[in-house]
Amino acid sequence: MMNGDMCIKPEKGINAMKYVEDMNAISRRNAVKLFGLWGLAALIAEGKASVCEPQADRQRKKILVAYYSYSGNTAKIADYIAEMSEAAVFEIVPLVPYANDYDAVVSQARNEIGKGYKPRLKMEVKGIEEYDVVFVGSPCWWATMAPPVSTFLSESRFSGKMIVPFMTHEGSGLGRYVDDVRRLCPDARVLDGRAFRGRSVGAAKDEVESWLSELSFNG
Repeated sequence: MMNGDMCIKPEKGINAMKYVEDMNAISRRNAVKLFGLWGLAALIAEGKASVCEPQADRQRKKILVAYYSYSGNTAKIADYIAEMSEAAVFEIVPLVPYANDYDAVVSQARNEIGKGYKPRLKMEVKGIEEYDVVFVGSPCWWATMAPPVSTFLSESRFSGKMIVPFMTHEGSGLGRYVDDVRRLCPDARVLDGRAFRGRSVGAAKDEVESWLSELSFNG
């Protein structure tokens, strides 16, 4: 009989009828296997079946977005990230709020950052150990994070977690923010982060979506 491009003949001394029956049985089994492969391919194409992946790859990472926002700009970016990545949100709030006087806050922030001061927070995040990825957002104050963010990073345990810094600014970009996060969280994997123009956050949704796509964190 023919099998592909090969013509297979029985060896001398083999019962011809039994040979034909055996070869027919083999052909039927091959046909079932081939049909099964075709069927699986069709189901995958229709979205009714999927190729098995390692269990760890199928599990969705739990994401937290933690941020401090003085003027509302950083909060807006945090909202975009949380919405697109289906993340939980934690707002970092100092126990004693900063004044509404911008110049006074600039002076206070310079003094606090220069001294390494970490203000007490109104509340602490619960269940930080449950999250695999933590986005940490801050306005850019004197080329780094606002002091409440420094407190948050110092008081929480990030060993083995991925930290993704993001920042709003008006010209200074990320400054030394990422380096400072790495210094405060030496046991975490800290990505390079992203800076967003404060005055443009209202139109930054597409930019955030593109960034999350690069990171493979958008839902």
